[in-house]
Amino acid sequence: MGKKYDIIWHKSVDSTNNMARMALDDIDKMSVIAAEFQTAGRGQKGNVWNSEAGMNLTFSAAVRFGKGMFPELAATEQFAVSECASVAVADFLCGKGIPVSIKWPNDIYSGDRKICGILIENIVRGSRLDASIIGIGLNVNQTIFPHELPNPTSMKIETGHEYRTDAALEELSALLCDALSGCGGEGGKSCLHQKYLSLLYRKDSLHSYIDCASGKVIRGIIRGISPSACLRMEIPGEGIREFAFKEISYVI
Repeated sequence: MGKKYDIIWHKSVDSTNNMARMALDDIDKMSVIAAEFQTAGRGQKGNVWNSEAGMNLTFSAAVRFGKGMFPELAATEQFAVSECASVAVADFLCGKGIPVSIKWPNDIYSGDRKICGILIENIVRGSRLDASIIGIGLNVNQTIFPHELPNPTSMKIETGHEYRTDAALEELSALLCDALSGCGGEGGKSCLHQKYLSLLYRKDSLHSYIDCASGKVIRGIIRGISPSACLRMEIPGEGIREFAFKEISYVI
């Protein structure tokens, strides 16, 4: 049985997500586009993804759903892709002895420091999720970061070891492929969701946040994720509130 995915390395590209989008029409299985350096790497909220050339993993997986390899997903189930990517990265890092958590929706934290960012672009056709571009930036061997980054860390900082980025990408791609392959059916989705919740950063503990609508600092306890992928937070004395992406900011 042949490998379920291709890995294509580039020396330098503008954005691996852009390259993966262009490759979508030509793939019949998962394709992984990796680069030693991105000239215009993107993060969440339109931020630039900073990465020292050759020191980290910057790659994007182009994935089609309902084509035999990966299960068919409804448009309303897009968050399952975020859960798959987050859990795959968490499993990879935990396997290296780095305990991590998932900061909703899909940043990966070691303690209170960011080790990985994930940017997902979904393509919907009618009522179905047709394809996803899963961009992952994982800090591997970099130890010095720009001052404007508030709380970065890396695998090398956490363990003291240096890693081969090509071997790390092979292992992480396999975990991502397995997670995506297993997310179909109610049993698969439920198992994935429960694992995501078990890794959720700050779950069931009281912390400070900024309500982006009012700009005010609030105190709350993350209780889970709503069916529409909003963050469910208990505000003491007020009950449960739900926040969509960009409606709440973490105070680290």
